[in-house]
Amino acid sequence: MITSNIKQRIIGKRRGAIFAPADFLDIGSRASVDQALSRLADQGVIRRLTRGLYDYPKKSPRFGFLSPSTDDIAKAVALKDGQILQPSPSMAANRLGLSTQVPSKPTYMTDGPTRTKKVGRQVIQFRNASSKTLVGAGHKTGVVFQALRYLGKDRVDGQIVDQLARALDDKDRMLLAKQSRYVPAWMHPILQQIVAHA
Repeated sequence: MITSNIKQRIIGKRRGAIFAPADFLDIGSRASVDQALSRLADQGVIRRLTRGLYDYPKKSPRFGFLSPSTDDIAKAVALKDGQILQPSPSMAANRLGLSTQVPSKPTYMTDGPTRTKKVGRQVIQFRNASSKTLVGAGHKTGVVFQALRYLGKDRVDGQIVDQLARALDDKDRMLLAKQSRYVPAWMHPILQQIVAHA
């Protein structure tokens, strides 16, 4: 019964969803949830990514089951462990098109311990960071702050301000203005230009 209830809920999610046993504790005890997930993994309904983390894999007619994105895995690990997550400065710059360099190991800043997590073939680094570095985590604003950290004070010109402003909508810009008081002083004039950008 527990297995079929969990299976129903999983199938109700989109393919590519990642989950932990804790997501099903309203259905049964931890031991029975673990057993049900193990059974569903054996049946090939879900896939075990790493200890305590499973996914309902996306399927491609050509390549079979696809690996989840690094971002989705990192978010799921942080959620499972109750941690805040922010892309590293180099990842943020790459995501916003300000750098073509792709970090060899995806790295995320977190309020949890520094560690490396291997999920399938992917190796993800989590680095402990100060609360100042985590300002805006989970929002586009956090990615902007991190990208600016990567570029540094002297490499930000009008073109970059334009690019960053275009990546944000009005709501993001309002949030950026609010959160800017928690970031280094050298960023303030740049952030004011981004916020004022029409």
